[in-house]
Amino acid sequence: MSLKIRLARAGAKKRPYYHIVVADSRSPRDGRFIEKVGSYNPMLATDHAERVRLDNERITHWLSNGAVATDRVARFLGKAGLAPAPFMPKQTKQNLPKKKAQERAAAAAG
Repeated sequence: MSLKIRLARAGAKKRPYYHIVVADSRSPRDGRFIEKVGSYNPMLATDHAERVRLDNERITHWLSNGAVATDRVARFLGKAGLAPAPFMPKQTKQNLPKKKAQERAAAAAG
């Protein structure tokens, strides 16, 4: 049985709330799980203490028993120091103005 530590959605429409659960990888996202090991509330501020809550003891137990964290949960575990932080690619520059717009802005400023 392949175990995953992943998010299970709860909460109302447009008000997401997630439980961090240990589940069989074949079970549905919001379906059957083995144990709840934390929660994630994306509606709270990034620096709020209750945004991500983890049961450190149970998570280390499941990781030692072969459970694999999904990408998002691996980020949480990396920040908490429970597992190595996953590689996060550098932010793209698609939001910046293109070359000609940068040249026009430089000409107008200079």
